[in-house]
Amino acid sequence: MSFDPALSPYLAVILIGFLPSEVWRWLSVLVAHRIDEDSEFFRFVRSVATALLVGVVLKIVATPARELAAVPIWARSGAFVFAAAAFFAFRRSVFAAILAGEALIVAGAWWWGR
Repeated sequence: MSFDPALSPYLAVILIGFLPSEVWRWLSVLVAHRIDEDSEFFRFVRSVATALLVGVVLKIVATPARELAAVPIWARSGAFVFAAAAFFAFRRSVFAAILAGEALIVAGAWWWGR
């Protein structure tokens, strides 16, 4: 059996990209069973993660790059507010917030681009 050099990039991706992060995923699955979701520490971690997500989204809305910069600020801000409303309307669902915000920003881009 011989080694095909054309497979080197794929092997590198698996060894350098996939496996090191996969170890941490499995360790987190093992440790997660012992964490109490209502504990003070877990609520703190969830709050920090949510705050970081809001910060990144606000940065994207306030200082967009490339094609998003062509969408007016009122459409970007409106999509953010709509996403926040969807987040609370659907029992703090981040997925619902992302879908709602994305739908409104795409509609605003389509409307503005007509």
